[in-house]
Amino acid sequence: MSLADPRVGSGYALAPEPSLRAPSARPSARAAAAGAAARQRWLLALSWAAPVVVLIVWEALCRGGYVAPHVLPAPSKVVQTAIKLASTGSLFSDLGVSLLRAATGFAVGGLIGFSLGVTVGFSRLAEAAIDRSVQMIRAVPFLAALPLTIIWFGVGEAQKIFLVSLGVVFPIYINTILGIRQVDPKLLELARVQGLSGWTTIRRIILPGALPSILTGVRYALAVAWLALVVAETVGAQAGLGFLAMDAREFLRTDVIVLTILIYALIGAGSDSIARLLERRLLAWHPNYAKGAR
Repeated sequence: MSLADPRVGSGYALAPEPSLRAPSARPSARAAAAGAAARQRWLLALSWAAPVVVLIVWEALCRGGYVAPHVLPAPSKVVQTAIKLASTGSLFSDLGVSLLRAATGFAVGGLIGFSLGVTVGFSRLAEAAIDRSVQMIRAVPFLAALPLTIIWFGVGEAQKIFLVSLGVVFPIYINTILGIRQVDPKLLELARVQGLSGWTTIRRIILPGALPSILTGVRYALAVAWLALVVAETVGAQAGLGFLAMDAREFLRTDVIVLTILIYALIGAGSDSIARLLERRLLAWHPNYAKGAR
């Protein structure tokens, strides 16, 4: 504005010149957000591309006669079998039984694994007393422990829940210890300087710092839970997805067997997605888990 402007000194308030940066900042921020959203959608589509391609190739090979139906049925045949079993209600009944067993075993094993992990993580004495025994039990395969669990619990629900709990304990136990031991010592020193109490330090520094590792253990434990359940349901089960597969084996129903395998795969993918969502919610403060960081 010119110094000879007649408005100067005449009682008029001079309006500031509009900023040239402010209007362009908002569109660029919106463009960045839209780009991030588009990138997330593209990555999601890419993650499902490989399974879809496998199904298409599988269907083409079966329809072309390159794969015998009794060896591996086509996906369309598996879908027809799923619809037939769902219409009778048996598929949902067996699925519900397996989900209940997995959820109960996961809750019991997760609680035990987290409790032992916290105890050992905070106490070297507890580590000396507990850790070696836990590691020895962890090295025992499910199939090796199966005969003993049958003697202990029979072939009822307790045996199946015990095997699932046994598989879930170790991933959560190990990752809980690892998370507690990897907390930055500088943060603990800061807590001492600030005069925080022991419980406040645990609640506000140690457990949040260990949470990424603990949730990683939860993701591993979800996968192991289904593996243990498959082993448990192959012996003496009267219901469940494992029972459905073993019963189909007796009649050479490969379509039913493949259906149970696909259901296991879908449940595994779904449970892992739930664990990822839990990570994003509980670790929103963490730069590596914030929205758009992955």
